[in-house]
Amino acid sequence: MPDATVTAVRPEAEPRTGPRRRGFGRAALYAGVIAGAFVMLFPFLWTLVTSITADGNLSGGPTLLVENPTLEAYRTLFDTLPMWRIVANSFGVAVVSTVAQLVTGSMAAYGFARLRFPGRNVIFTLYLATLMVPLQVLVVPLFIQMSRFDLNDTYFALLAPSVASAFGIFLLKQAMESVPRELDEAATIDGASHLRIYATIVLPLVRPALAALTVFAFMSSWNNFLWPLIVIRSPELMTLPLGLSTLHGQFTTEWNVVMAGSVVSILPIAVVYLFAQRHIIAGMAHTGLK
Repeated sequence: MPDATVTAVRPEAEPRTGPRRRGFGRAALYAGVIAGAFVMLFPFLWTLVTSITADGNLSGGPTLLVENPTLEAYRTLFDTLPMWRIVANSFGVAVVSTVAQLVTGSMAAYGFARLRFPGRNVIFTLYLATLMVPLQVLVVPLFIQMSRFDLNDTYFALLAPSVASAFGIFLLKQAMESVPRELDEAATIDGASHLRIYATIVLPLVRPALAALTVFAFMSSWNNFLWPLIVIRSPELMTLPLGLSTLHGQFTTEWNVVMAGSVVSILPIAVVYLFAQRHIIAGMAHTGLK
């Protein structure tokens, strides 16, 4: 029997243009990402560079080059305003407001997500409807209410409107609904109350959503300008956005000093976001929000 000869068929060589095209596409993608990042970071870089320039005049246009950098603008800023007191006011109000929103939002979210009571869906829909009402519409009735109780120009007036947040309730409710109800049933069989289930079972499982709400609430309170502008008159109660607004003169403005104040206001938010970035992403993915 003649030997069978097997002829191996060599596959055709991959065209050399394939890897080159993929490499070019990847390089173009990286270039686009770098360009987008530079566009996003340019205002912050410009703010930082302007704050260390000796001349506060911006007539020459934006630039990232500084010939003789100096910290004189920061010295002027702290000499002009009681910055330590202003920063402490903003930090204290932001922390108290954030903690209050976490407590009230998580308890209300637990009630909507875990309890069954008449009118639950209607009440929750009304809560969501308040998200469509801008703050500018509410400032007048809020101001009148604070005036009747003689609470204007107080810390309580700063904190009262931000004790509860409809967005926080919605965010935490979505997260709590993803927690299996079997855990609640098992804890109930063991004799656990709703308060214990809320504190020891549900809250630890929604920590990413709590972290996300913490950052959002802190940023909202830290950057709030309109409400403090309306209710605060005393310089010792001013928050950071309100204090920085006094740096703008009627005829001339030292922009390096203004930018120095902006850097001071940006740093805490940047630090909080950098440390909580992973939790924010996890919280958004956990709750299904985009």
